[in-house]
Amino acid sequence: MDKIDRKILHILQQNARMSIKDIAAQVFLSSPAVSTRIERLENDGFITGYRAEVNLVKLGYYITAFIDVAMEPEKKPKFYKYIESVPNVLECSCVTGEHTMHMKTAFHTTVDLDEFIMELQHYGQTRTKIVFSTSVSPRGIDAYEENED
Repeated sequence: MDKIDRKILHILQQNARMSIKDIAAQVFLSSPAVSTRIERLENDGFITGYRAEVNLVKLGYYITAFIDVAMEPEKKPKFYKYIESVPNVLECSCVTGEHTMHMKTAFHTTVDLDEFIMELQHYGQTRTKIVFSTSVSPRGIDAYEENED
């Protein structure tokens, strides 16, 4: 991966819908060269997907919550199968510390959230934090710095 690849990653993280032609103009390459580089970045696993960021509140998901679950290791296989089937779980990570699972979730109501937490308690003790506001929205990693040599 070179400086141009990093700049392409930076551009795509800012706007994945930007045209190849516009990206090419920013990195001073031809459109076919940029297409080839993007395809290589995808094939090499640097780009893992493209998705739209949506406004959860406009879709009726008024409750965003982070939920931690402390569980015994032997419960993880059943938990993973269950959690993958729950569309309200936006992210789920196995983490260090007192609680082994950390999830970001979105629900229409606190009643829906409460029902989900009751299901999670089959796997272990839970700790829930409801989000009031978000000062930094999800964003990409800085793959390119303008002053990079």
